[in-house]
Amino acid sequence: MEPDVEVRRSRRRRRTVSAYLEDDRIVVLLPDNLSKAEERDWVRKMVARLQRREERGRRTDEGLMQRAHELNDRYLGGLAQPTSVTWVANQRSRWGSCTPGDRTIRLSERLQRMPDWVVDYVLVHELAHLLEPGHNEAFWGWVGHYPHTDKAKGYLLGWSEAARLDPPPGSEPISTDAD
Repeated sequence: MEPDVEVRRSRRRRRTVSAYLEDDRIVVLLPDNLSKAEERDWVRKMVARLQRREERGRRTDEGLMQRAHELNDRYLGGLAQPTSVTWVANQRSRWGSCTPGDRTIRLSERLQRMPDWVVDYVLVHELAHLLEPGHNEAFWGWVGHYPHTDKAKGYLLGWSEAARLDPPPGSEPISTDAD
C-alpha cells in the first residue's frame, strides 16, 4: 500500500528538503523553485528514507519485555516483576500505564520514535509502580535510581509542549540539501 504523502512547498525554503510523519501521512517540505520532475524525485527519496528509518525504529513487545527485565535488574534490584509489557496505540494522553493488580505495563506507541534513554525512563517509571502504586516519595525514590530521569522528564515535557506547534511532535524531520 502506498503511503499518503502531502507535499508542502515554501518560497522561504531555498535548499533543504525534509520529511516527517504527521498522523498517518508523510509530509515532504520542498523549496518552491523545484520542477515537478525534481519534486517527484525528492518525494520518492524522502519517503524511502523515512520508511527505512521507521522500520529500523520498530520495537517489539518481546524486546520491550526483555528491556523491562534488564532495567528492573539494574535499577530496581529485580523487585518489580511484570507479567507483560506491551506497546499500545490507544494512549494519546499518557506515555505509559501500569496495573499493579495484574502486573501489566503498557507503553504508548508514540514512544517508539524516541531515544532509547527516554523509553527506558518510562519503563522504569512504570516498573516502579509495581513497587509503589502512587506517585509518593518512595515511588520517586525508586524512579530516581535511573540516571537519566531528569533529562527524560524534560524531553517528554518539551515534546508535549511542542505538540501544540507545527511541525507536529515526534516528527524529527529528515533534511537534506536540494541541490
